Amino acid sequence: MVGGKNKIELLYRDLTFKIIGVLYDVFNELGPGLRESTYERAIAKDLKDVGFSFRRQLPYKVTYKGEIVGRYYFDFLVEGKVILELKQGDYFSRRNIHQLSEYLKATKLKLGILANFTSTGVKYKRIVNISKSVYPYLSVIRS
Repeated sequence: MVGGKNKIELLYRDLTFKIIGVLYDVFNELGPGLRESTYERAIAKDLKDVGFSFRRQLPYKVTYKGEIVGRYYFDFLVEGKVILELKQGDYFSRRNIHQLSEYLKATKLKLGILANFTSTGVKYKRIVNISKSVYPYLSVIRS
């Protein structure tokens, strides 16, 4: 419910609105059909110009009992809070959504944005990590 006492608050609302604004600015300037790496460089420039702290192509090691058992590379980690993953295509694949969910679970971060540069514009999804290690007060409801 939006409004009143039950108002739903978006996680990192102001931060994500600004990130999404950068995505739209880049697409509006460059248009469709470019390589993901071209959009990535343009987004990095705009994130810097806006004053965000971010890391690009950030390696993350997954460890288990002191040994590295996996590696991930995030397109962006913005303000140490939001993973931003860029893709090309007109739809969100389950694989890409799952990939970002894995990143969130591995890092115990709360929020990721999956951004697709399509033939007609930018589409994005906010992916929230609802694992108990991040939100220990959540319980799974079984039907």
